[in-house]
Amino acid sequence: MQMATDLTSFGIDLKDGFKPVNSWVGHGIGWLDEIQTFYRERSLIEKEYSSKLNQLAKKYFEKKAKKSAVLSVGETPSLTPGSLESNSLITWTAILNSTESIAKEHETLSVELLNQIADPLKDIATRYEEFRKRHEQLSTKILQERDAVYSDLKKTKEKYDQQCKEVETARVKVGKSFDSSKGKAERAKQQELMDMANAKNTYLITINVTNRHKKKYFHQDIPDLLNSLQDLNECRVAKLNNLWNISAALETNCHNRCNEHTSVVVSAIASNIPVLDSQMFVEHNKVNWNEPQDFVFEPSLVWHDTDEIIDDEPAQVFLRNMMTKTRRNLDIIKPDVEKKAREVESLKKRKDEVKIDEASGQNDAEVTRALFNTLEDFIVIDNKRTTYQVEVETILYAVGDLERGASTHKFKSSSFKIATNCDFCYERIWGLGNKGFNCKDCGYACHSKCEMKVPATCPGVLDKSAKKALKEEKRAQATLDVGNGDGYKSSDISRSNTMTSTLSATHSAEGGGALSPTKSISTRPSAAAPSPVRARVLAPPPMKYIAPPPESISELPTDDNLIKGRMIYAYNAVGEGEISVAEGRDVFIVEPDDGSGWVKVKVGYKEGLVPASYVDATGPSIPERPMSAYSSSAVSIAPSITGSLTGKKRGPAVAPKRGAKKVTYVEAIYAYEAQTSAEFSMSEGDRFVLVKPDSGDGWAEVEQNGVKRSVPANYIQQVD
Repeated sequence: MQMATDLTSFGIDLKDGFKPVNSWVGHGIGWLDEIQTFYRERSLIEKEYSSKLNQLAKKYFEKKAKKSAVLSVGETPSLTPGSLESNSLITWTAILNSTESIAKEHETLSVELLNQIADPLKDIATRYEEFRKRHEQLSTKILQERDAVYSDLKKTKEKYDQQCKEVETARVKVGKSFDSSKGKAERAKQQELMDMANAKNTYLITINVTNRHKKKYFHQDIPDLLNSLQDLNECRVAKLNNLWNISAALETNCHNRCNEHTSVVVSAIASNIPVLDSQMFVEHNKVNWNEPQDFVFEPSLVWHDTDEIIDDEPAQVFLRNMMTKTRRNLDIIKPDVEKKAREVESLKKRKDEVKIDEASGQNDAEVTRALFNTLEDFIVIDNKRTTYQVEVETILYAVGDLERGASTHKFKSSSFKIATNCDFCYERIWGLGNKGFNCKDCGYACHSKCEMKVPATCPGVLDKSAKKALKEEKRAQATLDVGNGDGYKSSDISRSNTMTSTLSATHSAEGGGALSPTKSISTRPSAAAPSPVRARVLAPPPMKYIAPPPESISELPTDDNLIKGRMIYAYNAVGEGEISVAEGRDVFIVEPDDGSGWVKVKVGYKEGLVPASYVDATGPSIPERPMSAYSSSAVSIAPSITGSLTGKKRGPAVAPKRGAKKVTYVEAIYAYEAQTSAEFSMSEGDRFVLVKPDSGDGWAEVEQNGVKRSVPANYIQQVD
């Protein structure tokens, strides 16, 4: 029997069974209140001798009969126990039988039962209920950590799908572009291919990370928590046995003539091994449990692909930088993980030492609080370590150790006060708020988005003149690349890679016939008619496109300088600062929409606010831009510029709240049923205005149709 009980473990036998175990342990802790109530009542009834004592025993026999199944095997057992009872209930039955045999008690026994049994039971019930609730909090924390990893996987998948669409769009643009812009479109396509490869690799890595977190959740975190609950319950039973022994000893001392009955109680208590209750609960609650399947790679709907990590040169650059950064983070966090692990093991041993004997000066409440505080910190940093470790293992397994022989740049975050070109993509890093990175050794500058794409070719520490010479060399190389059309190349990328390739077709050049689903368009330039390479010429803009100096205060704008518009819907003012305007009325736009959804218009001598969607604005005509000397396209850009400034008619949607600048909208990603009148019920896809984001309590305040209520913060996502 002892060998069988030693093998019982909630973490091994009850996979993902925190809820029933927690409920069962809670019933056991709640049962302590009934027991200590019993002893308090018994302390009073003992004065009335046997008649009252017999009534009390009968009363608690009935209570035990009602809760026998719940206390033995829980609320929802998979196997009905029948007439079987847990070892603790059997012991309890022996105590009640002994109580019926004791008809007379001394006043001293009444006082002793109250002070030495009832009060300690109340203290134990309070402390152990606090420990049980702490288990619930930790379980919620672990579940949130796991759901956060699942959410990251979902976002990475969405980003990969979006990048696949971007590649398809870039490929279509290459086919539609003219000769003069084909090189630029081709480079844009190659850049999108690089981003798609990186997004795919990130997605595959995130899948492995998520699977490792899933395995850790079901095989480490939850089993440890279940074992801790088992330990809590068995400790409760052990302390209960200790108090029962005290009670029995008091009765033995006060009633020598009841020694036979109390010896039966002592014998029953001695046989009440704490793990026996746990073993019976496990035997009647075992279910067939299957571990959820691992996450796998899901190809994009618009791009044929496999589950293999891309290992071409640009992808290896990205993976090398990612592995370097991850290894650096792993080296930083490893000492903290090891330190926390040692602290957790030390506190677990200390808890075992003070579980029964608290004479050392530190009770189990203090040790348990310290253990859970440390365990919570350990799980968080151990999850980070797992993420870093899986990322490194995935890259090493796929492409090997890419850091060997590499000379990585030593980047530091920088804000560029002057216009600086990115040494990777050759585009500007503009604005004080747009931060990038700068190598401390060679001065290599790049965007934040380009950091992970930069090859590990740092020449080492350079002086100022060498850095300048290197910059000039890169600038000359950038000009040469623009002229030659160099860029990221992938020979195996074609229209056949896309899901929409079967829909491509062309019109006949002679008759513009019907689309043919079997006719393809060649994306390669004709070898018979090569186009001449022409370097891009940078020239200052003509004076007519340079904005005039700002007007002085005395030169206020007149109606001739204002943008004209027409009301496409009638609007009646409902608030201060608004103006009523009839449908079809001509207006002047004094202040355009600044993001709040409102514009300030002038009607006659009156000015006021109206919804921006109620006004059709037509700005002043724009002078036609002269054709570029190098442009081979006969299409003028003037109509496109004019069209971009012409407002589109919108339906009479509900006008947003006036004065709300930069309104943030959110969308429900899950359905939710309101529990109180202060919450919104919502379906998936419902949109709201975000009033107050999550402040740490898990709730966000939103507005819909002028009504403000709360919704769960993790049930919504921000939308543009």
